[in-house]
Amino acid sequence: MEIRLDDLSDSRIVKFLEEHLQDMRSVSPPESKHALDLHGLKDSAVTFWSMWDGPDLLACGALKHLDDAHAELKSMRVTSARRGQGVASILLTHMLEAAARGDYHRVSLETGSMSFFEPARALYRSFGFKDCAPFADYGEDPNSVFMSLELIGVA
Repeated sequence: MEIRLDDLSDSRIVKFLEEHLQDMRSVSPPESKHALDLHGLKDSAVTFWSMWDGPDLLACGALKHLDDAHAELKSMRVTSARRGQGVASILLTHMLEAAARGDYHRVSLETGSMSFFEPARALYRSFGFKDCAPFADYGEDPNSVFMSLELIGVA
């Protein structure tokens, strides 16, 4: 498996992200959909990774710079054929190590409160993420769960 910085130009990643957004639309009300589209992921404040097994796209994820000490985890997705096989843990470890090397002290995220998102919340909790108040531009939302991790000793 290979994790690489991705410029979002490969049609396979574009399709993968379109599927991600469709999933988010199917389970989250429009006012609670916070997934970034392709344009948002190409913003200079975002670092995007994809994970491959040869020619097969397995997963993706991104970090969005919020300030010099704080980043937001965005667009974590694993292909349905590889869920439950540790792919997300490998990618999340990589991204948290990159965040720590980038001198971030905290990584936060927003995910859904619905049962669809329970596996994601369980993964994040297993890495030490704790529930927190809304951060950055988020507000209170019954459809959202906000989580944060202090990056002491991660890198």
